[in-house]
Amino acid sequence: MPAPKNKPHVNGSVTLVGAGPGDPELLTLRAVRALQEADVILIDNLVAPAILDFARREARKMMVGKTGYGPSCRQDEINAMMISLARSGKRVVRLKGGDPMIFGRAGEEIAACQAAGIPVEVVPGITSAQGAASRLGVSLTQRELARRVQYITAHGANGRLPADIDWRSVADPATTTVVYMPKRTLAELAATALAQGLNPETPAIAVASATRPDEQVISATIATIAAQLADAAPDGPVIVMIGHALSAAQSQVSERPIAKHDLAS
Repeated sequence: MPAPKNKPHVNGSVTLVGAGPGDPELLTLRAVRALQEADVILIDNLVAPAILDFARREARKMMVGKTGYGPSCRQDEINAMMISLARSGKRVVRLKGGDPMIFGRAGEEIAACQAAGIPVEVVPGITSAQGAASRLGVSLTQRELARRVQYITAHGANGRLPADIDWRSVADPATTTVVYMPKRTLAELAATALAQGLNPETPAIAVASATRPDEQVISATIATIAAQLADAAPDGPVIVMIGHALSAAQSQVSERPIAKHDLAS
């Protein structure tokens, strides 16, 4: 007789694990423990391959990532897979790039597990904004320059720039804005922000593949960042940071990769 939906399945569980932006040394101890205890690991496309070096060798590893503007696993398929595996008694790790709670659809996956009575836990990770800022050596908040930091997405459910962005907050000169998933819509975002009053000389830095060996940094202004990013055409995940708190970093970087950390050390 099948168990009631609200009854936990004690032998199986789901753990959403933040893999961080790429450098495996930025994994938390709890993330490493979860990877070493997993029976099955469902892997997001943005997870750096080196992260899997910390996974249990016997764990089954499955790519289930979502790819913008390309073939992807649907979210409902991923949810069903997690639940089915956990119901069969497996310890399932849903491995996500960055932090699961920052544009990682964690809410949908948590809700699906809870509705199915599956124990679910979240292990936070370092999000790409933090990783990029650490490599640049810049604080996203600074007295007298930035009293607020905000994360926004430039990729809505329909693949276009979201219609409900608070442009007044983006134009606030005392705010640092970090834009996730901006590759296709950055030109529109920048143009709208400028039309809403953002100073065209506001510093903007694009970071591709933050904290990874192939990291690229493009230093510009909000008026020029979209064109420069398009010219560079980086392959990896990109974030764009906008705000006067980045002024110090701009003096240290130009349109070239910054110094890399030795990930093997």
